[in-house]
Amino acid sequence: MSRSSDPLRPGDHIDAPEAPARQSGDPKLGVRGWLRFMWRQLTSMRTAIVLLLLLAVAAIPGSLVPQRSSDPNGVLQVRADNPELIWLYDALSLHDVYSSPWFSAIYILLFTSLVGCVVPRLAHHWKAMRALPPRTPSRLSRLVGFQTVQGGASDLDRADRVLRRLGYRTTRYGDSVSAERGYLRETGNLIFHISLLALLLVVGLGSGFGYSGQRLLVEGSGFANSLSSYDSFTAGQWFDDDGLEPFAVALDDLEVVYETENPNAVGAPLDFTAAVSVTEGGAQREGQIKVNHPLSVAGADLYLISNGYAPRISVRDASGQVVYDQYTPFLAQDDNMTSLGVIKLPDGLDEQLGMRGFFYPTAVALDTGALASGYPDLANPVLSLQAFSGDLGLDAGIPRSVYALETDEMTQIAGGDSGTEPLTLAPGQSVDIPGGLGTITFEDVRRYGVIEVHVDHTQTPVLWITIVLFLSLLGSLLIPRRRMWVKATPAGLEVAGLARGEDPALERAVGDLAKRIGEPGDAAADDPAPTVDGERERRIDP
Repeated sequence: MSRSSDPLRPGDHIDAPEAPARQSGDPKLGVRGWLRFMWRQLTSMRTAIVLLLLLAVAAIPGSLVPQRSSDPNGVLQVRADNPELIWLYDALSLHDVYSSPWFSAIYILLFTSLVGCVVPRLAHHWKAMRALPPRTPSRLSRLVGFQTVQGGASDLDRADRVLRRLGYRTTRYGDSVSAERGYLRETGNLIFHISLLALLLVVGLGSGFGYSGQRLLVEGSGFANSLSSYDSFTAGQWFDDDGLEPFAVALDDLEVVYETENPNAVGAPLDFTAAVSVTEGGAQREGQIKVNHPLSVAGADLYLISNGYAPRISVRDASGQVVYDQYTPFLAQDDNMTSLGVIKLPDGLDEQLGMRGFFYPTAVALDTGALASGYPDLANPVLSLQAFSGDLGLDAGIPRSVYALETDEMTQIAGGDSGTEPLTLAPGQSVDIPGGLGTITFEDVRRYGVIEVHVDHTQTPVLWITIVLFLSLLGSLLIPRRRMWVKATPAGLEVAGLARGEDPALERAVGDLAKRIGEPGDAAADDPAPTVDGERERRIDP
């Protein structure tokens, strides 16, 4: 006997078989093969889910970092506060997240993945809906809910009608009836994915035709719907300037209601109401804008997004000539509406003058002698200003914020380290500007509101798509996919079922079917039954 036929003994060494050498004729994947492989990976449901999660994560910077499209002033402030990080903001397009190349790439890949995933499933589902229910298994006793009821082959017609009344599509295979239902589960799943595709398409394309503009209005002032009238304006990439509908809006009154009864929340704002006059199509009408209750004008929605105080300040030169007289918006710094503002006078006086100060709606003196606002409404308005003379830097051609004052090339002449008290005024009071430059008067104060004009053509489509998406998701989760069989045997009619997926109610459904079939006097079973999904009853003999 050869060594290879001897039995193995303890300690014997077994060599691992050598891997067969690659033959030169073995098939290679090739370029087309790699492309097909990559396409299948991209269009898999797992990839689509990963891309959807990645899109959600990619949107986080857009909510944390101010965006040029929604908060241009915030962008300027962030860049001013973090000059060392400007290169990072620009490199990653953090101020334009939703139009950045990397966000667009994820968006397009997700859309492509969903299309490649849904289209083949549509074709497969269409064929499945037109196909016959599967043949009856030879041994129904192995299936869920198996039981035998009285009856024979002559009762199969009545069993067929019972199944069709329950919503099943049926087919006769000799001495048995095969039935199937629940195609709407897959239909709902497909509609859900199609709705998601439609949502991506509508949001991605529809937003390109809209626009958003903001305008600060002091009570008694107004603006027309034109590009030059807006303080800031952002439009989609396909927006046409000719698409601006002609209308005008004036802010007549801005009323703010504060809490006065609850001692723990005195001064908390309860309601904001902007009374406006709208001129549209040659006709004028009155309207109101409240928080979360926009006013619709010519297809645009008008929102009240912020409010504050605008003191009217007049400045006269040494000869008494008025060189400045207007309402100047001050930006609120706290809940009690302590507001910060800037006034710039490049012309009209012997020197350029800049003033920066605080407005206190209800001024109260602190223990340190400094002023603060104790209540957000106008109970004791006081204006306190620091004054600077010198070069405002406006002649350099560099854009400057109207809410910031550059004092590097200026000398402080009032307040701070100047040795002169700040210019403190109540409504109607006037004080001299140090250096004999003239006088400043606090005339009165009005409220202002920031009105946003927003046009979004996607709102209605997104609403209906979301409704369809929600209903289709419910259908794909709640509709069971079942198969039922009724088979005539010498012992009676065998009944059993099979679920396509999780179906805890299947056994009860089989029992209910057996009960209906086992009641020969059941009127519902004897009545003619409509067909399901347009299918007629089909019989296939073995």
